[in-house]
Amino acid sequence: MERVTHHGRTTAYRVADRGGSGSPLLCVHGSGGTKEVWKAQLGRLASHRPVVALDLSGHGDSEDFDADPGWESLLAYADDVLAVADETDAGVLVGNSLGGAVALQLAIERDHGFDGLVLAGTGAKLPVLDDLLRWLESDFDRALEFLHGPDRLFHDADSRYVELSTETMAAVGQRVPRRDFASCHEFDVRDRLGDIEVPALALVGEHDHLTPPEYHEELADRIPDGRYRELPDAAHLAMLERPEAFNDAVLDFLDDAGI
Repeated sequence: MERVTHHGRTTAYRVADRGGSGSPLLCVHGSGGTKEVWKAQLGRLASHRPVVALDLSGHGDSEDFDADPGWESLLAYADDVLAVADETDAGVLVGNSLGGAVALQLAIERDHGFDGLVLAGTGAKLPVLDDLLRWLESDFDRALEFLHGPDRLFHDADSRYVELSTETMAAVGQRVPRRDFASCHEFDVRDRLGDIEVPALALVGEHDHLTPPEYHEELADRIPDGRYRELPDAAHLAMLERPEAFNDAVLDFLDDAGI
């Protein structure tokens, strides 16, 4: 595990390079997650392309920041991603859910020079159910149960992955996921998608009820060089649930876009 210090805090990340070529892919997890959600990409995908996965501040092995939920937190998460990108020379952002929001924000507002985006299980606007926001505040166990219900984080995944996801979010603790989901709830860049100047793949599990296919159709339609791909038999965490199909879709996109 590697670490980079920036803005008075330390961000942890892993690098996997199994002989792949091209600039690294930088994978950014979603609300309450950690870099471990990308275990299949750090393994199999890294034989084709170097892969980096980070823990956003307050998640996993990364130090936290003091910021209000919403745009202030999203900006701080963007700083985490840029710090790791600079350390690793990453060229493509792969963002899931909250991580996709951060990737979109960076592509729109920061002049970093990324070559492409993979936007997986995310959207240009990420509204969160009022009930879930309330449970994250007052009944964390109920929130975890809801998120791991049918066709939310998973469609029909191996029970080991469901356990990993539940344990990971529980270990992150209540405060950070509450901040994450509240920040997603405020996120809205629908009127800025035309400003994205790099190729983007909107990649979604067909059964994702948290960020459904129509969110990704909007991304593909409104980003000038946007593409759409739907993965069968998967929901929100398709990178864990259907890793081979997910990896193949990413590689197809990189090849087609010439990245």
